[in-house]
Amino acid sequence: MFYYTCEPDSAAMFTCIYEAWASGKGHHNIRLCVEPVEQYTLFDTYIHVDADESKAEKVVRTLQTQLSHAFFEEISFVTLSAQEDALDTIYRVMILGFAFGPKALEMYQYKEVVRFWEIRKRVKREVHLFPEFLRFVSLEGGLLLGHFEPRDRVLIPVSWAFEDRMPSENWMIVDDVHRMAVVHQADKESVLRILTDEEFEKLCEAERYKDDFTKRWQIFFEHIAIRERANSRCQQTLFPKWMRKHVTEFQK
Repeated sequence: MFYYTCEPDSAAMFTCIYEAWASGKGHHNIRLCVEPVEQYTLFDTYIHVDADESKAEKVVRTLQTQLSHAFFEEISFVTLSAQEDALDTIYRVMILGFAFGPKALEMYQYKEVVRFWEIRKRVKREVHLFPEFLRFVSLEGGLLLGHFEPRDRVLIPVSWAFEDRMPSENWMIVDDVHRMAVVHQADKESVLRILTDEEFEKLCEAERYKDDFTKRWQIFFEHIAIRERANSRCQQTLFPKWMRKHVTEFQK
């Protein structure tokens, strides 16, 4: 078996798909995965693929023209997943797509399609929930800083919600898991930044700053609750514990 591996970003992933498809080794002899690889096997061959913008653009253009823009958008959404089999699932669905057309995404008799929608559902849930659960602290100078720890790479779609909500504010959203940040200057376009270790440590330290509004919000949350009607199981269903680490009202 030949394993094609790449960095977890869209350009590298589409390049990996391009190289695997063009290799001529046969789809059944190929598997795709993002790095780091959790466990190498002894008798398989691992081929690292670097991002190539021109090859990635060819894959994107082919999906849009030979299948559909909607098909490409669904594929792009699933590339945000951190699931180990996400990239290989995309590859298998693309094989079906070129065999049966865009309707392949509705062919649930194939396990690859079922798995594709399972992965997409998980990504969509994080994109839907985190804009409601993300909290900011107000730093000196008026910068709003928010941290969160998503399982998938949903920083960019989550930031879109705040571009609509707070277009005239200076804010920064930090993905602690993937060490990335979206920086937004008032009335300007947002910028994605890969953080160095030093920058990340400084931003983690800055999060510990508690302004007056943060303290008041914690007091309000504590006193507004009706203890006799507490339902932790229902609360965990609507607001999972793993999402609460950076949420103001759950911090001591």
